[in-house]
Amino acid sequence: MVFRLVLGCGTVGRQVVERFPERDARTGDRLLVVTDDESVVETLRDESLPARRADPTDPSVIANLETPDVIFVAGDRTDRNRLALVQARERFPTSSIVAYMGGNATEADRMRFDELADCVVDARQSMVDHILEGTVSFSAGAAIGLRKQLAEIDGRLAVVMHDNPDPDAIASAVALVDIAAELGVDADACYFGQISHQENRAMVNLLDLDLRNLSPEESLEEYAAFALVDHSRPGVNDQLPEELHIDIVIDHHPPRGPVPGEFVDLREGAGATSTVLTEYLDRFSLHPRRPTATALLYGIRIDTNDFTREVSPADFNAASVLWPHADTSMLEQIEQPTVEGETLETIARAIKNRIQRDSVAVASVGEITNRDALPQAAEQLLSMEGIETTLVFGFRDEMVFVSARSRAADVDLGETVRDAFDRIGSAGGHADMAGAQLELGILGNVDDADEVESIVSVVEEVITNRFLEAIDAGPGTSVGAYTQTSERLFSVDDESEAPSGDRTAADESGESV
Repeated sequence: MVFRLVLGCGTVGRQVVERFPERDARTGDRLLVVTDDESVVETLRDESLPARRADPTDPSVIANLETPDVIFVAGDRTDRNRLALVQARERFPTSSIVAYMGGNATEADRMRFDELADCVVDARQSMVDHILEGTVSFSAGAAIGLRKQLAEIDGRLAVVMHDNPDPDAIASAVALVDIAAELGVDADACYFGQISHQENRAMVNLLDLDLRNLSPEESLEEYAAFALVDHSRPGVNDQLPEELHIDIVIDHHPPRGPVPGEFVDLREGAGATSTVLTEYLDRFSLHPRRPTATALLYGIRIDTNDFTREVSPADFNAASVLWPHADTSMLEQIEQPTVEGETLETIARAIKNRIQRDSVAVASVGEITNRDALPQAAEQLLSMEGIETTLVFGFRDEMVFVSARSRAADVDLGETVRDAFDRIGSAGGHADMAGAQLELGILGNVDDADEVESIVSVVEEVITNRFLEAIDAGPGTSVGAYTQTSERLFSVDDESEAPSGDRTAADESGESV
């Protein structure tokens, strides 16, 4: 929650105040305008904006106010704005202050404004947009909120990625650890599971990133606070207790349920969580360490498929911020690791076993030991002539892992996969990449090899037909066929969500990798 105080409300101040995005009460943010112009007060109140008639240069007016996060000195006259600025800085030494200089500033005024204000506005052209960027953009408010939340932590912070983290999750965790360190908070970048994809391992090893691999049996008592990056719920796509108190959540995926956390920043418009963390580094005027900058740039490139998938202007801006600090030669080494023979075999099985119907290809690759081969196989199938949508699945430890890709304009793959598999497992993703995880509860009770083969054959048929039916039905239609068979084969858990794969964030679920 951000509290903004506006002192004086002249021509420019009125335009800015009326365009505050935080006017929606649901955000919990607060605004107070103090001006001695009675007509302005009445107008603002008519627009449901909180305004008080008082002299903004009178120190007694602000003496009893709680400390605002941001102060905007916004009168028309330079002399009165200067006096209001002096009084505000003396009363609120830790607040961020943006001051409009007015139209008759002297050199002495300029020096005084520069000395006391965090941001000085002294231009009529594009003035309102400039002020909005400095005072009310979501990122500015989020930076204030994150700083406050970190400052309240008394002890060690665990920055937790989702299971089997991908580059975006890894880079985001490392960046948040760096930010916490700058603010005097000790923190660890933590994950459960494995980092098995060859490019991800190359990234961690070549950049010498300091990560902690947690096991479910480990005690978490050494940590006083917890942050989630690139996913948003404890116990969903990580192995934390579901009831764990979460202090910070930073993610770019749409949530599938209530998001707990004292500070929550969900940027669905960003192509990567690394983009959001880059913006925080920039807002805090922190030059990223070379390994962190390289990891963040790689995380953005992977999640946006080299700026071609679900990319936003923020992603390009983040890349431009990171580029001078990143080790581009190291990026080349990360992107050209040795491909494991098993991955090539999985791709070959997907091509050989594919069932094609029109522009859709579905393939079972049988038993797997490395689930990261599935998204690579799905991508390879997508490169075949005439194929626009693919789904590849494999079996491991009584689980079925599913990875899907699409470039079809009329297919929302995330919704399609959810429609097909949410009732028998957990699934999610984005329009062009998605996945699911299904537990084969019945398989653990079968010892006969022939019976196992028979069950696997039925499972393959169920998965293939549910996906094709979901494609035909369109998004938002629950798949009804094979429901009884499905529920006998799979351990159904309506509350679960699928952990993602290891390389591409939204790949294996809405919770992302």
